[in-house]
Amino acid sequence: MKFIIKSPYKPSPGQAQAIDEIVSGFSQFQKETLLGITGSGKTFIMANVIQKLQKPTLIIAHNKTLAAQLYTELSEFFPDNRVEYFVSYYDYYQPESYIPTTDTYIEKDSSVNEQIEKMRLHAVSSLVSRKDTIVVASISCIYGIGNPDDFMRMSVHLSKNANISRRGLLSSLVGIQYQRNDQNLEPGKFRVRGDTIDVIPAYENNIIRIELNGDKIESIKEMDPVTGDMVVKINDIVIYPARQFVIPPEKQKAAIESIKKELEEQLPKLGALEGQRLEKRVKYDLEMIAEMGYTSGIENYSRHFDGRATGQPPHVLIDYFPKDFLMIIDESHQTIPQSRAMYNGDFMRKKNLVDFGFRLPSAFDNRPLKFEEFESKMGTTLFVSATPAQYELGKSGRKIDLITRPTGLLDPVVEVRKMEGQMKYLMEQSQATIAMNNRVLITTLTKRAAEDLTDYLAKESFKVRYLHSEIESLERIELIRQLRAKEFDILVGINLLREGLDIPEVGTIFILDADKEGFLRDARSLIQIIGRAARNVNGRVVLFADVMTDSMRKAIYITEQRRAAQMEYNKRYNITPRTIVKKIDEKKANMTGIKHLGKSDIQKELVKMDAQMKSFAENLEFEKAIEMRNRIEDMKKQAARQGK
Repeated sequence: MKFIIKSPYKPSPGQAQAIDEIVSGFSQFQKETLLGITGSGKTFIMANVIQKLQKPTLIIAHNKTLAAQLYTELSEFFPDNRVEYFVSYYDYYQPESYIPTTDTYIEKDSSVNEQIEKMRLHAVSSLVSRKDTIVVASISCIYGIGNPDDFMRMSVHLSKNANISRRGLLSSLVGIQYQRNDQNLEPGKFRVRGDTIDVIPAYENNIIRIELNGDKIESIKEMDPVTGDMVVKINDIVIYPARQFVIPPEKQKAAIESIKKELEEQLPKLGALEGQRLEKRVKYDLEMIAEMGYTSGIENYSRHFDGRATGQPPHVLIDYFPKDFLMIIDESHQTIPQSRAMYNGDFMRKKNLVDFGFRLPSAFDNRPLKFEEFESKMGTTLFVSATPAQYELGKSGRKIDLITRPTGLLDPVVEVRKMEGQMKYLMEQSQATIAMNNRVLITTLTKRAAEDLTDYLAKESFKVRYLHSEIESLERIELIRQLRAKEFDILVGINLLREGLDIPEVGTIFILDADKEGFLRDARSLIQIIGRAARNVNGRVVLFADVMTDSMRKAIYITEQRRAAQMEYNKRYNITPRTIVKKIDEKKANMTGIKHLGKSDIQKELVKMDAQMKSFAENLEFEKAIEMRNRIEDMKKQAARQGK
């Protein structure tokens, strides 16, 4: 199936020129850079380039929030194609580590988001089954995952009238990490009722029902898991593994022997305590692999299962793409530096684990790509940023400028104010912004400052939330949806508010400590923050600072230059600026945490929840009352842990 955009919009003159330049440029150059200002429609340009090139596409963002936004927008542009989301499935992740100075071993502790894990598997299954696939990923996609050849080879191919025994089918499903559960059928599990086998692929919601007649498949049906009704009859289907790391039986035996050999070679290099520790760990893992085909931390042995040489790069998401694909690196000025830093951090943590007998040296090869390895996988590549760095510009054969907006919106007016009296002014101007039915963003330099400011504004009766770095991925999306839907008016954050957040309802942005030169207040960062207010016709930005830094001067100068360019463009094409109108998703995510709430708001929320619990009980809805009671207890525990 071809990539076909479904949208009522047509490219503006500026967008059309940029699209043509990018597409024609790829006939001469492998890499190009799109310098696109905020609100210029960079995502729409990406979609049009994908439609013209007709190549499977990987779009890499530097954080989950931006990736989620791109995923949502591209899903709307390509409803008939596969648009997938691939980010780290950990909501909480404490990596395994060892601190020699205090002799402290920290065991791996994590909270896996099952929905995101399912979306990752869905992305991989789409890549190996369809060419019309777009995957929007965070930079974590350069971390090692399973071998694509094993993933495809171990998939279970089923077709009507094919010969397969009941035992053979069940054995095949178990071999690709599906679990039997005749009572509770969920994704990644199957149940057996006589000659009928129901399985829910780990990446889907509907049931696949396989009905056997002896050693022959009589029918395959897709069933609704709630109603039990048949959705469609199927002639052929491929069921892909339930995990990204799957091991063919023949590789399993060879890998076990290889791991044993590495253990024998490593033990003489360690002290008695470290050697005993390592031997116990590895032997336990080997027993689990032999019996179950899997063990916790199996990825640390991935080199042995892949047959890779020491130091050879792991398989990553990019390896699931065909050779001729398009890579788009969004907000490249942030994404590229992150990709450079990932390998060194991972190596230093594992060095202590290896040196002190917690892991075999092969654990080093369960890692992210080194930057040069990542760079070698870049083929047809488009760097996208409002502030591209020297790396992208130096590697690109062409730079395409897009500094006008089809909406006619101007860059916001920038105001600089002294810090004295800033809180009074901030609250007055916030009230004025809210009265105009617009929202407010406030950026601080530290997490503590953001938390304290959220508490302060909540006490002053503002509806305010804090976008915390520890808030679960899907809850971050829900917070932004709530801000847009006016469920609250002010969002406070740190650097999470800079690149890619598309909130057209934002009328005013306050930048605290704007004169504190550094990563969060350099010219590039200030330009990005200012750009968040460029989607609203009333957009304005206030910088609180006691001195005018070089970064502030540069950011203000570039903003004024872009305002002038947009004014000229509007005059040429007779455009009247208008605020972007963007649909607000009505689907709500489950908000279970309290890290986004001020202290006084937590108490208000507890009172409201307590009233709901009593109402449920009075209406004899006891299950809902119990659920609400449990949520209240969880919230109280979280508040106690955070000292709120």
